[in-house]
Amino acid sequence: MNTLEKDYRAGILDSCDPPCLSLYQTTHRHHPDNRQDPIRFGNLVKELEGSLRQHVSKDEIRPLLEPFLALADDREFWNHTRDGLAVLGAKDVFRVYNLQRPVAELAVVADSFHTKPLVRVLQSADRFYVLGLNRHEIRLFEGNRDALDEMEPAHGVPRTLTEALGEELTEPRLTVASYGGVGGGRSAMHHGHGGKESEIDIDAERFFRAVDRAVLEHYSHPSGLPLILAALPEHHHMFHAISHNPLLIPESIDIHPDALSSIDELRHHAWRIMEPRYLARLAALVEEFGNAQSKGLGSDDVDQIAAAVVGGRVATLLIEAGREVPGRIDAETGDIEHDDLAHPEVDDVLDDLGELALKMGGEVIVVPTERMPTETGLAAIYRY
Repeated sequence: MNTLEKDYRAGILDSCDPPCLSLYQTTHRHHPDNRQDPIRFGNLVKELEGSLRQHVSKDEIRPLLEPFLALADDREFWNHTRDGLAVLGAKDVFRVYNLQRPVAELAVVADSFHTKPLVRVLQSADRFYVLGLNRHEIRLFEGNRDALDEMEPAHGVPRTLTEALGEELTEPRLTVASYGGVGGGRSAMHHGHGGKESEIDIDAERFFRAVDRAVLEHYSHPSGLPLILAALPEHHHMFHAISHNPLLIPESIDIHPDALSSIDELRHHAWRIMEPRYLARLAALVEEFGNAQSKGLGSDDVDQIAAAVVGGRVATLLIEAGREVPGRIDAETGDIEHDDLAHPEVDDVLDDLGELALKMGGEVIVVPTERMPTETGLAAIYRY
């Protein structure tokens, strides 16, 4: 499975060799709801095929659709879906993303990938990671307030003590001491220092350091998401003491995931830690917007915000989750042309503004409806 954060930040989705195929659909985690998912996927692939016939020759269509058709027949894949699916394909490019949120159905062929639903996923304010840790191995999870899923650790992230240290496990250290009177006979005695438990602690610390470095490099730094430690209490102090990860939350889950009855129980523990931080962050953003608006440095007017976004003036943009404003934006002027979102090639203005704001160096946060401070679906805080 491809990694959305890594691909997005690497720019893989920014451009492609047209035609570019984008497919989105809601999926289901469990039987029998998931039985219709591959059927619906096949129907969406047929829509892609119909669009391709209007743009390219028959000989070009087959290579573009082959990976989609192979995925449709992958029974193992369809038994392990989440809440949403995004599949992007073009010449020499094929990306599949299992999403933790439902997405609107879409099958479109265009000159670029349709990535705005992915941007919304990436900018949701309630996402986090959980690191399950003991002295011998790790488990990694990605979640939000509604879902938690275990991840296959990225290449370069050690999963076990042996994988991290290899043959360099600490050996008991021996010294030789001589005992006896001056000028008398001496006998040598061998003494182990620290004992087995000390050697285990040394290896555990080395393992924890390797894990901390790898998680920071491959997950925390690219995503900017908070990290929650799930481990026995005796491991908390050591890991927090050695960690250089600024996104590691001070509070931890005082139990290893293996000891819990379900992954949803782990999500419950994690969200109990995350929720106060999540709500505090949203409240701070709403307050910051109110202060900025009172000083003429903020707005909820869509047209004004569009002009400010293309001018590089937007520092922070709040977008209401689930809200859509159909239309197109002129990326040069910020002018908005409203249209019908039912047409597959008509974009959502709010998503377009979010994407443009990110490209201009702004911060974009998707906010749930009940926490949104405006009625327009947008709230912008200006740099000046």
